[in-house]
Amino acid sequence: MAETTATTPGLTSHYTAQVADDLERNTKEQERIGAEIAALQQQLSALQQDHTVLVNLQQALGLAPAPAESAPVPPVPAPRKKEDSKAGTGKQARAKKASAPSRKPAAKKSPAKEASARTTTDKAAQPTLVDTVRAHLAEQSEPRSAAEIATALGRQHPERDIKTTVVRNTLESLVAKEQAQRSKQGSSVFYTAVTPKSGAAAQEKQDQPA
Repeated sequence: MAETTATTPGLTSHYTAQVADDLERNTKEQERIGAEIAALQQQLSALQQDHTVLVNLQQALGLAPAPAESAPVPPVPAPRKKEDSKAGTGKQARAKKASAPSRKPAAKKSPAKEASARTTTDKAAQPTLVDTVRAHLAEQSEPRSAAEIATALGRQHPERDIKTTVVRNTLESLVAKEQAQRSKQGSSVFYTAVTPKSGAAAQEKQDQPA
């Protein structure tokens, strides 16, 4: 009885530690997948915005699909007499005139459309949020939190609606791609850009035997 009682707490602590490790791995995997989903949603939003810009540009430039081809004129039967030949020629000429498509003068661009086209072109030239966050992180000499990065980017780009949640998801995506590093100081999480030296050091740390 004494041996059984001593063995049970040992097995309980072993399974408790194993469950805790599995739970931690599960949580980290959920965070990684959530960050990738957020990045993909950001890319989809950028593609949809580009599509809208291109459609607006096409409309502003007055581009239209190619006109449908006119129906073929039925063949005129061979003339039997001179009078029939003249009548057939007159009918064919009238048929050609009727089938000829009417051409309308191209509409002039209004100043409002030209201004809209310039605005959409400027939006298309803006970098994506992923590129903006990566570039800002590379310029920092100290670790920065997601809130600090979102505040700084909001000041640099007041025309864009930059939210802390989206910035945090973008940073987690960069961490998953090994383009940024994450560190904790107490309950706060900070991020730094991955430099060639830090990347080599991390690789050497992974290569060292446990």
